[in-house]
Amino acid sequence: MVIQLNNKINCLAFAFNKDSQIFSIGFDNQIIIYKFKQRIQKQIQVLLYQHKNDVFTLNFLKKSNQLISGEYDSTILIRSINNKNQWVCSQTIKGHYSSIYCLIINNNEDLFISGKADKTIKFCVKKNKWICSQTITDYQNSIYSLSLNDQQNYYSAQNKNWIVIQKTNVDCYGFRLCFVDDNLFKFQSIEGNLMHVYEMNSVRRQFSKTKDIIINQGNDSEMLFPQQYIKSKQLLVNKHDKYINFIRLIENEEFKLEQKIQFSTKQIFGSLSDDRDYLITQDSISTEIQIRECREE
Repeated sequence: MVIQLNNKINCLAFAFNKDSQIFSIGFDNQIIIYKFKQRIQKQIQVLLYQHKNDVFTLNFLKKSNQLISGEYDSTILIRSINNKNQWVCSQTIKGHYSSIYCLIINNNEDLFISGKADKTIKFCVKKNKWICSQTITDYQNSIYSLSLNDQQNYYSAQNKNWIVIQKTNVDCYGFRLCFVDDNLFKFQSIEGNLMHVYEMNSVRRQFSKTKDIIINQGNDSEMLFPQQYIKSKQLLVNKHDKYINFIRLIENEEFKLEQKIQFSTKQIFGSLSDDRDYLITQDSISTEIQIRECREE
């Protein structure tokens, strides 16, 4: 399935809603909302010029049916559906000083965390409105990727502030990481053909690298398209170089490269639906947005 674009332009952010019947696409400073049912997509709304710069992140909230978008100039917009079934901006969050590269939401949907080019991580909590409650500045470089463990419990019990409990030195640069469970996460370096697996030592309660997963050889230069782990399917989606890799968690915490999709360019942007049924992508060479359907063999 394809969506034809009028211009050869990069769509940098994608998101499906909870039942995969709506998806959003961010390109330039615009967001297009599509209805998607029985393999047929229909454009239902275009959100024009609410952002001043490129949209870098899109996230649907499952419980409150809101849409959060983050942009190049550091603004975050919260949108809700009005009584005319239209998405409208209900809140604007500022206070950051540079591009928003990544944004994640906790399971309760009362907290979202964003990573910035200004070397900070911000925490926003939901009261009557979303309020920025904490900023961590303990970093030397831009924040490209964020992930929460299963319990989502790494914070100080006394004051409920998030604190840095470990710093792990790596000998490579990377844009993508993702928790698989409470005790294991994966980190993708930008060079080579390996994805690194970090596990928590049960005695020292510290993470260290324990194994590598062989994927495609290549060098990556694109920071967008975050890793996604679909826990119900035990499947990790990871973009590296010109490939999108599907990696399955099998017995004894071993991993298997199950499938890879090759493109003609490193500039690939996309997202997998929560049910794993659909993968939406667009690359810098094509003027199409492609939607792939998963078929079990």
